[in-house]
Amino acid sequence: MWCCCSSSSSLSPSILLRPPHSIPKTLTLTLSPPRRSKPLAVSSSSSSIAISDPFVLEIAEKLEDSLASSSSSVQSFPPLQTLRDSSSQSLLYTPWPTRKSDPFRFTDISYLRKYPILPTPTPIPTLPSSPLDSPFPNLLTLVNGVFVPSLSSLSALPTGVFVGSISDIPQGALYDRVVAALDYSNGIVEKDIFWDFNSVGAADIAVIHVPAGVRVVDEPIHVQFGYSGGGVGAEESVMPMSNPRVLVVVEEGAEVMIVEEHFGVEGSEEKCYWANSVMELVIEEGAKVSHSYIQRQSLKAAHIKWTIARQKSTSSYKLVEVSTGGKLSRHNLHIQQLGPDTVTDLSAFHFAQNKQIQDLHSKLILDHPRGYSRQLHKCIVCDPEGHAIFDGNIKVNRFAQKTDAGQQTRTLLLGPQALVHVKPNLQIVADDVKCAHGATVSDIQEDQLFYFRTRGLDLETAKNALVFSFGNEVINHIPFEPIKKKVISQVKELLSSQKLSAVG
Repeated sequence: MWCCCSSSSSLSPSILLRPPHSIPKTLTLTLSPPRRSKPLAVSSSSSSIAISDPFVLEIAEKLEDSLASSSSSVQSFPPLQTLRDSSSQSLLYTPWPTRKSDPFRFTDISYLRKYPILPTPTPIPTLPSSPLDSPFPNLLTLVNGVFVPSLSSLSALPTGVFVGSISDIPQGALYDRVVAALDYSNGIVEKDIFWDFNSVGAADIAVIHVPAGVRVVDEPIHVQFGYSGGGVGAEESVMPMSNPRVLVVVEEGAEVMIVEEHFGVEGSEEKCYWANSVMELVIEEGAKVSHSYIQRQSLKAAHIKWTIARQKSTSSYKLVEVSTGGKLSRHNLHIQQLGPDTVTDLSAFHFAQNKQIQDLHSKLILDHPRGYSRQLHKCIVCDPEGHAIFDGNIKVNRFAQKTDAGQQTRTLLLGPQALVHVKPNLQIVADDVKCAHGATVSDIQEDQLFYFRTRGLDLETAKNALVFSFGNEVINHIPFEPIKKKVISQVKELLSSQKLSAVG
């Protein structure tokens, strides 16, 4: 099946697709207005309607109590307290998302309500016995959302670059710069409940600051997020929740390469936990950021992440995402171009197996002339109950003339009942632009198999090669060979366990 659009007006089709062999080969498009969830409790006031949800308030209270009981000096740090105060107020009026609310109408998060949600304790009672494996000398390690100096390695950083906890920044220009960046983002982001949970429950903020003109490119900054889980099997009675937060500030003309990696530690690779992370990037004029994001959580974990990038004029931001873990994985990606001649390049590869949900919700806002953007989303759904979601919104506003924006989503369905929802969306107000988007969904094509078979390959080898090459288009964008090799090895292992010889 194939659908492609090129337009100069607002387009937002919602496409529900199953593999061609399970339904007639037609493309079903449905246009549905947003639906809002019913509040659990409503009380009127002169200025607003207050909505309270007992489940939401219970989680918020547990997060606040956990931080209040901690003896760490980081907990009372003023910038953290400002975030908490703002989001605490927001949570008073925010119900738990349901399938009736438009941002979650395709994403089922109801299973999170089956577990008692408990914050991971701070300080961390047990830490990994040895430093986490990294091929790079610049290593920033957070375990359950807390910066751990003993598991980090920061001695190879260029002079002037700061990497560490926000509480380690002395009063002065850098401190004021970081606080201003946090205050600014809190005002412009179209937040959701998970952003607010992170703001209320963040036990620390890790900061990466690259001064003007400094380049961190020979060795990237490797940011590792480790998570400890609950029990396994019959012991899965609670879901530990952690809220890591990272702020990246790249000053004018600077350049940095970042590898971000999420995984379970110390026996938690198959355990149940909830990782609720936020990464904010402030990219100043002429700065360049290369960002590789690898998510390989436990298949019993919930992984919900916000990435926010604000780009000034002539800046460049390149994101390569590979997501293979988590029972539920949702990435909220919000990027705003704040100046002319700005470049944004986004690539994502998702792999859904074992009833996984892999969800990417992205929004790119272009407000200035000559903006350039490319977005490629690719997903493989192997399991009959696997589910992929792509909701990508590119908004080209009135003054973003001469914009060149492209968006493409491609999904490979390898199970008879595998499911994907795709919603490529262009909203164009400017009248002098070059914009296009498209969506393709299919299983393995017979003509492609025939091409391989005529060259002497057996059926199973041909299928494995076709499926791997589908995802490898994105994986090859990772600029670091050690990370790329590790991801390739993991994806090959996942594919070999799916018995692709039964597909086709």
